[in-house]
Amino acid sequence: MNVVVVESPAKAKTINKYLGSGYTVLASFGHVRDLPAKDGSVRPDDDFSMSWEVDSASAKRLSDIVKALKDSDGLILATDPDREGEAISWHVLEVLQQKKAIGKKTVKRVVFNAITKNAVLEAMASPRDIDMPLVDAYLARRALDYLFGFTLSPVLWRKLPGARSAGRVQSVALRLVADREAEIERFVREEYWNIAALLKTPRNDGFEARLVSVDGKKLGKLDIKNAEQAGEIRGMLEGASFKAASVEAKPIKRSPGPPFTTSSLQQAASGQLGYSASRTMQIAQKLYEGMDLGTETAGLITYMRTDGVQMAPEAVQAARQTIGKVFGDRYVPEKPRFYATKAKNAQEAHEAIRPTDFNRHPKDMKKFLDADQARLYELIWKRAIASQMQSADIERTTVEIEAQNGPRFGQLRATGSVIRFDGFLGAYTDHREEEDVDEDGGRLPEIRAGEVLAREKINATQHSTEPPPRYSEATLIKKMEELGIGRPSTYASTLATLRDREYLTIDKRKLIPEAKGRLVIAFLESFFKRYVEYDFTAALEEKLDEISDGKLKWKDVLRAFWTDFFGSVDGIKELRVTNVLDALNDQLGPLVFPPREDGSDPRICQLCGTGNLSLKLGKYGAFVGCSNYPECKFTRQLGGSEAANENGNGGDEPKLLGKDPYTDEDITARNGRFGPYVQRGDGKEAKRASLPKGWMLDSLDHEKALALLSLPRDVGQHPETGKMISAGIGRYGPYLTHDGSYANLESADEVFTIGLNRAVTVIAEKQAKGPGRGRGTPAALKDLGEHPDGGVITVRDGKYGPYVNWGKVNATLPKGKDPAGVTVEEALAMIAEKAGSKGTKKASPKKAAAAKKPAAKKTAAKKPAAKKTATKIAS
Repeated sequence: MNVVVVESPAKAKTINKYLGSGYTVLASFGHVRDLPAKDGSVRPDDDFSMSWEVDSASAKRLSDIVKALKDSDGLILATDPDREGEAISWHVLEVLQQKKAIGKKTVKRVVFNAITKNAVLEAMASPRDIDMPLVDAYLARRALDYLFGFTLSPVLWRKLPGARSAGRVQSVALRLVADREAEIERFVREEYWNIAALLKTPRNDGFEARLVSVDGKKLGKLDIKNAEQAGEIRGMLEGASFKAASVEAKPIKRSPGPPFTTSSLQQAASGQLGYSASRTMQIAQKLYEGMDLGTETAGLITYMRTDGVQMAPEAVQAARQTIGKVFGDRYVPEKPRFYATKAKNAQEAHEAIRPTDFNRHPKDMKKFLDADQARLYELIWKRAIASQMQSADIERTTVEIEAQNGPRFGQLRATGSVIRFDGFLGAYTDHREEEDVDEDGGRLPEIRAGEVLAREKINATQHSTEPPPRYSEATLIKKMEELGIGRPSTYASTLATLRDREYLTIDKRKLIPEAKGRLVIAFLESFFKRYVEYDFTAALEEKLDEISDGKLKWKDVLRAFWTDFFGSVDGIKELRVTNVLDALNDQLGPLVFPPREDGSDPRICQLCGTGNLSLKLGKYGAFVGCSNYPECKFTRQLGGSEAANENGNGGDEPKLLGKDPYTDEDITARNGRFGPYVQRGDGKEAKRASLPKGWMLDSLDHEKALALLSLPRDVGQHPETGKMISAGIGRYGPYLTHDGSYANLESADEVFTIGLNRAVTVIAEKQAKGPGRGRGTPAALKDLGEHPDGGVITVRDGKYGPYVNWGKVNATLPKGKDPAGVTVEEALAMIAEKAGSKGTKKASPKKAAAAKKPAAKKTAAKKPAAKKTATKIAS
């Protein structure tokens, strides 16, 4: 009997069926150990030795493997076929060897690109040893990311209060988004005009032609600059005669693209299905690991983390056979198609993403899949099939038209295209290809050279140049791939990290950098520019690939990086905050000092008229303030609207909205350091209420202000308890409260309109989910196991939302983070960051308890630890 270790339980279940009773297949559930999220886990002074820890959940799984190994003949490591998979196999083997569970048993490493019976059995017949160059590349990447984050983040926390941590790849991705936003801010629109003629052939068929030159001068996009110039040219054309000078029909071939890589799949799924990168990978993971197909369980697609564009020869042959059966023999090219990747740093070791069996047509698979799975499988199947199909034959027609009006003349052009043979387009059309077809103008009517054309109408349309578009997830991933930043397996997690840190937000699928994110990247560009340069990051990726190929030693790469990096960080530690602020004022000029409509100097305080505005750093982050403080108390949020301040309600300068009908006190709107708010009365006793998310100060009226100041609002007595239900808006949004428990509301507007029946229903639904926002300590939603310093780590649901708890440290989960999906590694990172941000070293629950024990029990501490989960390596 052999023990087989895979990564996921779903995969274990499927593979166990293939291998039969002679094998025990167990899941590692991903990585079994990682670097502790605390300083000192990677030690450059000790030749980059590392400490690894095993969390309690992984410890139990490893114990299960040890137990199974006792009665086995050998161990087969069958984790995923990439760098991370190789590292997981290495970690498992290292721990088992430390536990003396291997002995003289055979150890084999097998990889398969698809979870099908044939693929698994073929892999079992061709075992190998662990690929140590791949492991070395993993160790180098892990150490680089750790040293970058744990060395640079504390500098951020000291110099930029309110900032979160920095990451080697995440920071560069953030820079791409921030640089694009800066381009948009600097962009100056230019007016231009297009002129087109609606014409008819002698057969009365209409079409449109675009003006391309006037009086022999070729027109560029911006050459017609204003209405007067456009009107003069239109007048000339309205009096002109038109003739078709030439008609050229040119056949062209459009060839299919390669099957999907990780990056191109994420881009296509975003553009055609509206899926985020993380959602795409979640669905693809399930399709890869195995689906119940009634008579069997099998993976439907090959491994989904890849930058290879080739398919295996047998898959190419199967695709060609399926094309002949489904589309017909004329759709099968004479020879198979071969593709070479254009991506920087691509590794060709893996196949492209393709169906494991082309005979599993999407329409036949729908009954076994949910809607999202079916749509993604269909996309993958069609793209892979199309990659081996005939090219499309397209006829592109170009008509050159002469316009003559006395001595003046113009040239117009009409274009169109016709698909003569659809080829691969019969299976798959990329959304970008559809846009190209639209630009060709569709099909033209029959037009003959030399014939006179009738003028129907001359149109002159005004346009303006547009700034470059913000990145979407798909276009950012494409850019990162082009630059060689990150790897296919990291794109989704990189974007998720930036969202979780609140460095960027996604609005209508566009990535918008938050002020906090722009502040961080401006700081890094000002003082650590080399380490957020695209070329530097890409060159480091190339070195990691050379380690994988056995061409470089991983510790040599770390030494070269650490020497320069540590010197840069060490040199910045004593930098004065004023120097930081001066640099950021220059770097973030358009954000900190947006231009004013009246053209006045945006750096002069509009409240006092003499002070200079500048970035200031407070407990909760950066804001804009006046140099005449405390005489002038003007403040504005970073990135906040300047227009409101110019209208007289900046800082503490109030905007009168009306009177309170009961107290006769003034109701004013103000824009303070922490955002806009309304206030009733003056002085310390004045009541204030912040504007909820989505409410704008400009549109706030007297009625809304009174409603805000009246909160919390009594909704009515609960019919069962007789106790009052109240609605209000807190730090974390709108809520209901009843008998000490809380329930979220969907919108701030609902606070003012919700009735008793709806309120009772919301509270009942909250209670049905289990204890959370009540009195006392909330019940644990998830137990993550022991902290390395002692004490249990749990995920709980508190008054202000879900959070991670360890002893007295509570770290709120990022927005949108599923409490059930929190991993031990994420929890440890959040705990370390929370403790670090407070500037205090917290005693662990275990140490705190030990401190209270009588001194007589100190001898117990001298006993050696029998089951330490942290181990030290120096490989």
